Order: sequence, then C-alpha cells, then structure tokens
Amino acid sequence: MKLSDFDFHLPPELIAQTPSPKRGESRLLVLDRSSQTIEHASFSALPHYLTDHPVMVFNDTRVLPAKLEGTLRDQGKAVEILLVKEELPGTWQVLMKDLKKYKPGQKMVFGGGTLEAEFVERQNDLGLIRFSSNPDLEHQLETFGKMPLPHYIHRSPDDGADMDPLDRERYQTVFAKQPGAIAAPTAGLHFTNAMLGQLSECAEVVYLTLHVGPGTFQPVRVEQIQRHHMKAEFYHIPADTWNTLRQAKNHERNIMAVGTTVTRVLESEDFCREEDSDVSGWTDRFIYPGQTFRHTDHLLTNFHLPKSTLYMLACAFAGPSYLKQAYEEAIQARYRFFSYGDAMLIL
Repeated sequence: MKLSDFDFHLPPELIAQTPSPKRGESRLLVLDRSSQTIEHASFSALPHYLTDHPVMVFNDTRVLPAKLEGTLRDQGKAVEILLVKEELPGTWQVLMKDLKKYKPGQKMVFGGGTLEAEFVERQNDLGLIRFSSNPDLEHQLETFGKMPLPHYIHRSPDDGADMDPLDRERYQTVFAKQPGAIAAPTAGLHFTNAMLGQLSECAEVVYLTLHVGPGTFQPVRVEQIQRHHMKAEFYHIPADTWNTLRQAKNHERNIMAVGTTVTRVLESEDFCREEDSDVSGWTDRFIYPGQTFRHTDHLLTNFHLPKSTLYMLACAFAGPSYLKQAYEEAIQARYRFFSYGDAMLIL
C-alpha cells in the first residue's frame, strides 16, 4: 500500500489548539461497521452505545513534562530537548532540533543553570546526553520542564506561560498513574472522573500501560508503508487485567480499546494463558489495512493526522473507504481534529 493512499486535506482551522472548555464536552462521531452508518453525538452519550457491556481497556501512562529549554553554555544559543528514554542513570536519549549541529562534549544548561548536561553522540535521529550530576530529574522536570505538546499545537512565547498550567492539566488523563510518556494517549483525555464512575454500570474497566514515545508519532517516510518500522515502546499489563481479557476472549465478550496505543498492546499479545504475575514487554507493532484484529472489538480514538500510523490503524479497523467517508463527514461538520480534538467510536 502507498503512503499517498492515506493522505487527505484538512482545513488548518480544524486543528484544535486548545482543549474543550470543560473536559468531556467533546463531540463523538459513531461508526457502526455492521450497518455502515455514521452518527453524530456528544461524548457524554458514550455509555448509551455500550449495550454489550464490553471490557474497556485504558492506558494509564502519565505524560512527563519532558521538554527542556536552555542554552549552550559557551555560545548562549538556545537549545531545546525532549527526553525520550534513560539509557543509563543520568544518560538520556533525546529528540533535538538541528541534531547534526551538535558535537560531542558540548555543554548545555537548563533551568537558569540549575541543570547541566553534555552532548555525547548522535544515535540515528536521536541525541544522547549525559547530565553532569545525577539530579532528582523528576523534581527538575516538574519545576522547569514543559509538556511535550505535538508540533501542530502552537504556543507563542507570549501565551506559553499562561497556557502551561492548562496544558499540564488537560494534556493528561484523569487516570494517569505510571510516569513515562512523552505524548498523551489522547482518546483518554475526554474522560472525567464522573464518567468513569458511570461506566461501571455499562462496562468493565481495566488498565494497562504503554509509555507513548517516538514510535507512536514518528512520520512515515517511505512510500510503500509496509517498509515502515516503528520504534519499540514499553508496555506493562497487570495480571488482573491480563486475566480479565483472557476470560473475555474465552466467553466471547467484546473488548473496547480506548485509543490506538491500547490497541497495539492488545494485538501484541495472545492472552491464551493464565498469568499469576504482571506481563511486560516492548512492542513495535505497526497495524495497517489488511491485518486482522484478534482482541479488539471496538475502538475509541481521536481524529488523526494524514499519513500517520494512527490513521492507518484506524483505517485497518474500520476499513479505508468507510473511514475516509467518516473523516469527510467530520470535516464538513467542523469537528475538531488531533490531540485536543473530538472523538470517534468505531463499533
């Protein structure tokens, strides 16, 4: 399949730059694959569609304020890094703009000089940096770090300070628990604590963790999409969640994935055996049309970027033509797109 098959035009004004005024006030586009119908609803109506009492699986990863802005110590030039993965204590893989310009040994400072790091080397499209001491990095990030918003959400220097508290609250799910993500599992952003309470009447809720990293949002750069390789991301499935999913499969009970990250974890395991302990691993599962879904019966997701692996996964689940029709209808109805946008339920 060609990358161009997954392109579409999106008016830029439909890219949501801020969250809805209140969490949970998004719109919901409902696709029923059996009838090939498309229905417009509000997100608060979600429980109405859970007539089969499914097992709903949420990703409880917590987004780190992992973006650090600072300067090169000797030159004073601005530098921005996004922490991706700790390779060794105090040594991190990072995403950096203009990576080729940095040389081993260059020093950079963050937080007004409170935090110092040294550039070690390039590792393909990532940089490796080493902090000069082993700081309490979690505390430093909470103090100096910024939320790693996607590139299509624009924050000017003038509004950044005012928007950061809002982004720290709303670019995080209310059930976020396990720190480690550098992007939010956006399908979960719509849920309030009140709605989670309501779900107990129409679904069984379980949690797993996938720490969202570059693998989820890295662009596809090859025309033949089958040649694309996703970066592996860490996941963790509690034993209780595993066994609930196993029982659901054994009793032919439907499973709803809340988000594409959950879907990739579900489709990376078999859930055939009973587990007495938690299950952890790394997945580089890339799902595109033509593949089958073994453990995902319903999907709740946001509206995704053209040519993205997330859009390809949704196409695989709904069917490319049906999803394209739904996106066209959403654009015509002025739905809000991407991370801070509206939601889609595919039954």
